Amino acid sequence: MADIGFIGLGIMGTPMARHLQDAGHVLYTSKFFIAPKQELIDNGLKIVESPKALAKKTDIIILMLPDTPEVKDVLFGENGVVLGLKPGKLVIDMSSISPIETKEFAKKVRETGSEYIDAPVSGGEVGAKGATLSIMAGGSQEAFDRALPLFELMGKNITLVGDCGDGQVTKVANQIIVALTIEAVSEALVLASKAGADPARVREALMGGFASSRILEVHGDRMIKRTFDPGFRISLHQKDLNLALQSAKTLGVSLPNTASTQELFNSCAANGDSGLDHSGLVRALERIANHEVA
Repeated sequence: MADIGFIGLGIMGTPMARHLQDAGHVLYTSKFFIAPKQELIDNGLKIVESPKALAKKTDIIILMLPDTPEVKDVLFGENGVVLGLKPGKLVIDMSSISPIETKEFAKKVRETGSEYIDAPVSGGEVGAKGATLSIMAGGSQEAFDRALPLFELMGKNITLVGDCGDGQVTKVANQIIVALTIEAVSEALVLASKAGADPARVREALMGGFASSRILEVHGDRMIKRTFDPGFRISLHQKDLNLALQSAKTLGVSLPNTASTQELFNSCAANGDSGLDHSGLVRALERIANHEVA
């Protein structure tokens, strides 16, 4: 069993950390970020003063933070993780952040003699609680092999994509596909409903053909039943598409449909819907059509 540091015990991080505890690992966290849930404390979570102290105390440090600036601050800020590293330690960043900055973070961590893996996840709160997350990793084979037993406690579909940064690139690609598919399902159901067809039956028919998808199954049902309680909030998907568009600008790549879908998310946010599940994107199209899918 390993001593593991875990910073970022929020909606996703809490159940992920609990799976590690249940497997017998001793977990530490820092006072730097989110206060831990009582269930983790009752299960033996230990709290130290800073990310630096946490890195000195543990062999493996896992981050599950909201965005690039938070990861940078935890790693390299005052009393940051990097100040407590030494050869043989492993930093695993499971946040969804900038692929380009991830490469710089990995370089700085590796200069200490420690290893670095970026391992963003897909599956939302449901996947975190059920330990069924998809984990997309970037790092050396040796570091991945060391992290794999921990990943297997938190997820099911676990892939080493390439070196550091490639996990984040894969997550960005995932979020592009998910967003554009939600947008396509939204357009189809708004059109069908406005034309007078029963959207529930349209969805049922489409599920038997080539248009079938997990998003049509789950999020199409949400759109029809108006169940927009968040599994994955619009505000978080906005953040991920922003990472995609920033990376595309740096690389000189055009992502026209990603940009237009981001504008629909922006419209939702402007109308107070940023806290809804990302299937709530349909509300932007409903406002344009002056017609609600029902």
